[in-house]
Amino acid sequence: MTFSILTYDKKTGVYAGAAATGSLCVGGWVLRGDIESGLCASQGTAPSTFWRDDAMRRLHGGAGAADVVAALTGEDTGRDHRQLAVLDKTGSTAGFTGAASVPYAGFIAAPEVIVAGNMIRSRGVLEAAAAAFATREGTPAERLVAALRAGEAAGSDVRGLQSAALLVLSPVAPPIDLRIDDSARPLDDLAALCAKVSAPPYATWLDEAPVAVDRSRAPRS
Repeated sequence: MTFSILTYDKKTGVYAGAAATGSLCVGGWVLRGDIESGLCASQGTAPSTFWRDDAMRRLHGGAGAADVVAALTGEDTGRDHRQLAVLDKTGSTAGFTGAASVPYAGFIAAPEVIVAGNMIRSRGVLEAAAAAFATREGTPAERLVAALRAGEAAGSDVRGLQSAALLVLSPVAPPIDLRIDDSARPLDDLAALCAKVSAPPYATWLDEAPVAVDRSRAPRS
């Protein structure tokens, strides 16, 4: 139903994640993140918003990715129908795919990146998304869109795509949290929205908003 990617850049401190699905509202269901904690993606046939929110609470409390996944999946008797990917504040990753997930379903976890998917054409969707993010030049948002496009080209959600989302958290910039909730071409719409966010007047306004390294930032008088 969904494929997602979560990443961390130790040099810049940027957490960046994206997801796409053949149903509505993938951003609202799947992605969560916090600049002080990391990222998670909760997805599957019956995705748990409790996993998503509890994962962020545990990450904020200092738990590592593997411990978060073990705790949440171990408590839930419905876990066979769910999937979880977690990236903690150090860049460590962990994932879970329930036994009843619609094939192909799985994840690829490495330091600073995890890709996960279910009801996708094959593992190649995940491999293509990870490779595209690693090799694409540009901003984190541009690299995320490239990763989603590569996943789509490699087989995608078997139903096609209807929604897409991305989240970029930087210590020196306000959050970028973009969602295309219902579209015949969600990746094209997401790329277009990314371009608008990166250009004036919106980008100029972002330069005046508070950021992690300057929570008091405001327009100069």
